[in-house]
Amino acid sequence: MYLERILIILEAVSKAGSSKPMTVAEIAAATNVPKPSVYRQVGDLVESGLLEPQDNGRYALGPRARRLSDPRLLQDQVKERATPLLKTAAQQHGVAFFLSRLSGASVNIIHAEVPQNGVSYLHPGIGGRPLHACSCGKALAAFSEDQALSRALSGRLRAYTDHTKTENRDVLAEFDGIRRKGYAECVEELEHGICSVAAPLHLNDRPAQYSIGATGTLRVFQPDFRAALGGILVALCQELSQLLLDLDRQETRHFG
Repeated sequence: MYLERILIILEAVSKAGSSKPMTVAEIAAATNVPKPSVYRQVGDLVESGLLEPQDNGRYALGPRARRLSDPRLLQDQVKERATPLLKTAAQQHGVAFFLSRLSGASVNIIHAEVPQNGVSYLHPGIGGRPLHACSCGKALAAFSEDQALSRALSGRLRAYTDHTKTENRDVLAEFDGIRRKGYAECVEELEHGICSVAAPLHLNDRPAQYSIGATGTLRVFQPDFRAALGGILVALCQELSQLLLDLDRQETRHFG
């Protein structure tokens, strides 16, 4: 009952919009929740950062609720925290590192950092990649339970090179290995001579929506180097996940 009322209150305030913050009386009228209960629950929601007080005793969605309702806000936060980590990794290892985000039945590279020490590197570019033929997509699809993604990977898949896996059974078998290792590889599957490695970013118990990867030429991305990068990327994702968790806890303490 308590959780149901919390959700009803959040839905009512969200529906009103940021330009029309609501009073306790308005929330009670809109939700049919008794006003004394609304007072108590609004107080709890303010403490947790899910609601925030406005002028004249009104309330609007708080920063944590806005972040949940608008994925662009979370993306900005992930990108901000990931950038210095990617920049340091690119310098240390001499290859480009990138951040990707799941978008429907594909994955988008949304940010990349390249080494600034004069070494030769390959820039991954920004934009969409297929789930079955790129490490950043495979790293997310392998850990996903989304039925839409399963449907997108069924049937005959597009071959980008003669190394691309196009049969669903082959892709699913590879996903088993990705889950065991914790990272995915792409060896000339999207373009001849080009390789990449990526690991999923797990945020709390939510399904992974982001991955961190590194890319380069086949000459550089030999098996031992790819295996080493896999461990590095898994550790990077764990570090970034902890940074974001710490930020969330700071916001909780602030509003508490």
